[in-house]
Amino acid sequence: MSGPLGDMGNLLAQAQKMQKAMGEAKAALANERVSGTAGGGAVTVEFDGSGQALKVAISKEAYGAGLQDMQELVLMAVKDGQAKAERLREQRMGDVTGGLNLPGLL
Repeated sequence: MSGPLGDMGNLLAQAQKMQKAMGEAKAALANERVSGTAGGGAVTVEFDGSGQALKVAISKEAYGAGLQDMQELVLMAVKDGQAKAERLREQRMGDVTGGLNLPGLL
């Protein structure tokens, strides 16, 4: 079909295809893992690709650092892991959108 209605139908089909691909990419992200670390691995926080924290590991050496230092290490590991998860999300969604920035879809 040519003309404005044909173009509109084509755009709608493309949008639905992209929406499905984004849903699949989001589901796949839930199964991917990234780890944030601090203190040379003394603290590790595991995240899924969606940015949800899953597990925290603190080495025995970190316990000896004192409460304030350990809290700082945990916070640094969380920030590191969140940044890695964000980069992974951006990469996966960029693969789907062809690099288009579509606010609200990530």
